[in-house]
Amino acid sequence: MILKELKIDLWAGDVTNCYIVQDEKSKETMVIDPAGDVDKIIEMLNILKAKLKYIYLTHCHGDHIGGVNELKEKYGGKIIAQRNAAENLLNPEITLTRFMGVKDVIIEVDSRVDDNDLIHLGELEFEVLHTPGHTSGGSCLYCETENLLFSGDTLFRGTWGRTDVPTGSLDDIINSITNKLMVLPDETIVYPGHGKSTMIREEKPIYLELKPRLL
Repeated sequence: MILKELKIDLWAGDVTNCYIVQDEKSKETMVIDPAGDVDKIIEMLNILKAKLKYIYLTHCHGDHIGGVNELKEKYGGKIIAQRNAAENLLNPEITLTRFMGVKDVIIEVDSRVDDNDLIHLGELEFEVLHTPGHTSGGSCLYCETENLLFSGDTLFRGTWGRTDVPTGSLDDIINSITNKLMVLPDETIVYPGHGKSTMIREEKPIYLELKPRLL
């Protein structure tokens, strides 16, 4: 597997992590959360000689979706999001684009996915984990063979995504993290929507033992 991380800086908030994932043999490729700066994303896709198959959205917020329509128009690919996220993407009051100073964008997804659905890139397989809490349509992508998780804004290094936003819920996000993510293998590498990567074993004390992170 080839994995590239691009930092997309569009507004006064945290820089968004956009990920490009490719199956080396088939060149089938997925872009996760193309927040903007589409020329930069396309430059990397061209370097990889990518066959863009999917554009995956971990949730609906404006700092993750700004480049979606432009990327699809210029490079192709099917837009995929969890079922609730697909509905949220149609509502600017939920996407918070105006709050973030990002231009309103309405996204019509090509495919809606549900918990435990599978997404394939060549020989790579990703499992959709519906993880509501940051938003009702939040989701993560887990690849067992590569031992990694794309967590969107559900799980960050040492903390979780904020829940004081439309469709957010603290109870839901703690339940999602505890019952969906902390049960993954300890050595699973977590690639979040913002900030640095982490590992499941490093986050477990926060949720399972109620101890603060030591580092």
